Amino acid sequence: MQRLKTYLLGLAGIILCFSSCVTSKKVNYLQEPDKTIPHYADTIDYSEYKIKTNDRLYIYVYSLNEDVMKMYNSSSYGSGSGGRGQMEQSMNNGTGRNSYELYSYLVDTAGYIDFPTLGKIPVRGLTTREAKFKMEAELSSLLKEIPGYSTISVEVTIVQRSFSLIGVKSGRYAIDKEKMTIFEALAKMGNLQEFSDRSKVKIIREINGQPVIRTFDLRSKDIINSEFYYIEPNDIIYVREMSGKAFGINSAATGLAVISTTLSFGVFIYTIVATGINHVNKYKK
Repeated sequence: MQRLKTYLLGLAGIILCFSSCVTSKKVNYLQEPDKTIPHYADTIDYSEYKIKTNDRLYIYVYSLNEDVMKMYNSSSYGSGSGGRGQMEQSMNNGTGRNSYELYSYLVDTAGYIDFPTLGKIPVRGLTTREAKFKMEAELSSLLKEIPGYSTISVEVTIVQRSFSLIGVKSGRYAIDKEKMTIFEALAKMGNLQEFSDRSKVKIIREINGQPVIRTFDLRSKDIINSEFYYIEPNDIIYVREMSGKAFGINSAATGLAVISTTLSFGVFIYTIVATGINHVNKYKK
């Protein structure tokens, strides 16, 4: 019987050893770098996003000349700020993708958009600010001969800005501000799951026309000073599960519960075996 007790205690120890204890060290953010949490050099240098192939640009032309407004903006919605507001409402609440395609300009594989009266305009590699200035210069040059011409102002915005998460909590999420941090992205998706591996997060990002994979540790406080702090449109974030999740124990209380359950089951088996042996011994007598 003593051997059985030793076996049961050993079994409980083995179960605990094979369980992946999820400690605060594995899931907390903004921790001080140490032997297990990397230090990142201060490389942060936020630069404005540059327009890429397949981006969609929403372009709105402002002018004191109503004819110019109607020429370049949707005449079915009229002119002025009211027309712009209705157009944006249609893009947000209308027919989804079709609305974006109707009121935006696709950057083709050569890096151009096709704009009324101007034709092909190269915009790839420009920031939206640079594209705005370029459009204003092109339109001013074209329209300056029109009687009653007034100064042109152009608004350029990238629409359908989003990032994707794959792995433990897959989905596609909108980028609704100019500079979105990795932590704001996590908050938008409702944070990562308990067993998400925060130590080996990957970002797939297009750089100079080529997909590039970067791996980083979300737990490090130094992340706020690194190239990984800000996400960009079309980023793909991959977060895998921690190894050994199937045997996961997420707290000391859970670990004690596992041991207690194992011992209780062992005592139950021990009682049955001991009772049976006693009956056999009694029968032999």
